[in-house]
Amino acid sequence: MLPADPRTLGATVTDGGTNFAIWSNAADAVELCLFNEINGALVETRFAMSHRNGPIWHGYLAGVRAGQRYGYRIYGPWAPEHGVRFNPEKLLIDPYTHQLSGAISYVPEIFGHVATDATGDGDLSLRDGRDSAGFVPYSVVTDHRVREIVRPLVPWAKIIIYEAHVKGLTAKNNDIPENERGTYKGLGHPSTIAHLKSLGVTALELLPIAASITEPAIYMRGRKNYWGYNSLAFSAPEGSYAATQDPISELQWAIDQLHNAGIEVILDVVYNHTAEGGVGGPTLSYKGIDNKSYYRHDNLGNYIDVTGCGNTFAASNPHSVRQIIDSLRWWVEVVGVDGFRFDLTTALYTSQSAFNSSLLTAIESDSVLRNFKMIAEPWDVTRYSLGDFPHPWREWNDVYRDSVRQFWLGDLERGFGEGVSDIANSISGSSSIFYYRGPTSSINFIAAHDGFTLHDMVTYNEKNNAANGEGNTDGSSSNRSWNVGVEGETQDLGINTIRHWIKKSMLATLMLSSGVPMINMGDEANRSQLGSNNAYSLPLKFDSESDATFSGGWALPWELDAQAQDILATMQTLAKIRQTYLADVTSEFFTGIVDQGTKRKDIAWFSLGGHEMTDNHWADEEKRSITVFVEADPSSGLLLLMNSSTSQTTFTLPDQQWGETFRCIFDASKEIETYEPVISAPGSKISVQQHSAQIWLVSRTR
Repeated sequence: MLPADPRTLGATVTDGGTNFAIWSNAADAVELCLFNEINGALVETRFAMSHRNGPIWHGYLAGVRAGQRYGYRIYGPWAPEHGVRFNPEKLLIDPYTHQLSGAISYVPEIFGHVATDATGDGDLSLRDGRDSAGFVPYSVVTDHRVREIVRPLVPWAKIIIYEAHVKGLTAKNNDIPENERGTYKGLGHPSTIAHLKSLGVTALELLPIAASITEPAIYMRGRKNYWGYNSLAFSAPEGSYAATQDPISELQWAIDQLHNAGIEVILDVVYNHTAEGGVGGPTLSYKGIDNKSYYRHDNLGNYIDVTGCGNTFAASNPHSVRQIIDSLRWWVEVVGVDGFRFDLTTALYTSQSAFNSSLLTAIESDSVLRNFKMIAEPWDVTRYSLGDFPHPWREWNDVYRDSVRQFWLGDLERGFGEGVSDIANSISGSSSIFYYRGPTSSINFIAAHDGFTLHDMVTYNEKNNAANGEGNTDGSSSNRSWNVGVEGETQDLGINTIRHWIKKSMLATLMLSSGVPMINMGDEANRSQLGSNNAYSLPLKFDSESDATFSGGWALPWELDAQAQDILATMQTLAKIRQTYLADVTSEFFTGIVDQGTKRKDIAWFSLGGHEMTDNHWADEEKRSITVFVEADPSSGLLLLMNSSTSQTTFTLPDQQWGETFRCIFDASKEIETYEPVISAPGSKISVQQHSAQIWLVSRTR
């Protein structure tokens, strides 16, 4: 091989061939392996990469073009007691590859140590001598380059996020050609876009789409990893989501269609761990390239696991920071995404604070990345850091989630009814957490992929994760849910009515809160996982929701019953209310100070008597009702009446200081399609059903 340009890692196509470069600090030798089909057989040709610039091994091969399958074999010592696990018999994936070919086989050959079965059980101290080629995916040379992208550039104050799974979003959409359902192509279909637009969605947040595999232990239980939080290659789109043979071009097309409709795309990225698992996991890439450098170890050479997945990627090391930055830029500049949600973000740094993170500093310093949306999941298995991230980062706010559930689903008997202080703080933007950064730092959600769906949190008190095959020990046992008296589905009209009102009221709370709302896929359509709060896996041969071994709810239902249609209409109505009245007033915290011109506050809280709340009201832990007024502009405002008590309650509207006309534009206890708005005068007595909310438009001429 001729020397290559060591400044660019991965496989880079030139006019005459391809540059190959890979980082390994401790390797003794590196071989590039090309795989070509000859007479019906896949033949391997090895090339010694004899050129080295420090830890970067590189070489140039003339005539190698896009589509070439390849991998690496890396030589070095075998000293697992010190975290060193080189094994040249294992074909390794290029960390910089943008496409994979082939699937993993769950056989002992994929493990670097001597394994006796597909789970990796065996002698961890012995290096295995069996070749893994043919049992692991091949890297593929690609030639997709930086392209011009026309982006919506939606400001945070106008963002409504919709969290979805690529397959689950469109798999049941009969308007899409069957071969395109559940694919990148399906994301860009007009019916998908029309649905998102009807919900007011301005950002589609996709669960991981980087190439991933199912963990061997899960596979051996007859399950497959559905969510994709088990990265095999950080910068290669998952091939199984593609309707064509070119997943990159297909994904680019879908993103362009979404952009044309004014919808940004945010990727959920998993840089905190990889699919190689713990010490007994397979050797697929980093473990064989330079295990000690790519994963976090203690002083004894043992893996440090703060992700719960067996390993933790050493994301603070300079070479890892470089790789993640290169990966993020590829997704942005080549694929065209507009931002990222970082899974278990605190696992990406070892410093005490995100402010001192080398990776986060590099992102903020990067001339390209600093202009894109960055969202942190501010915790991992060992650390919780909500509110610790610097501007311009946003954070998933689980305190918001819990406060909304607490207000609408909690009660004193079950131990989490705590008055209205928490819900008030959350509705007004969580200033106690993000006081120096503004309310759009908070990603508000009441449900996400991880946990109960909105429908299930009013249907189940207890998790039902038996389908995962883990004895129902997985998933959180603390859900702040309420089944309204019966566990699971019921035909009881009274219970179903209350459940329906609560769902609509919780959605109203979400959409009228200051901050950035995030909708969980299917919550607008009563999607149920039948009580699973950890629906990450599916049967290996899963084809439909009728499969009796699965708990259900893996895909968005597109055919809706009457109640689901009302929930959908609710979400659409609330999105319009937010866009019309709140988008321009929630970018900064409310002050609660009287304006000397209007003589009103920009936000105010009222008791049932129509007067502003006193300290005694705030201190009342049994209080289950509250009214909030938000100033939209000098001529209008919104009034949200919230009654989470078990009985119909009479509220008094504020006096004429706050508005001359009050018009009820949403009532959770009424069907959206047939509801006729009610007009009332200042100080009127208003009945609000139990477990229900109303929204009033406040109008005035002064």
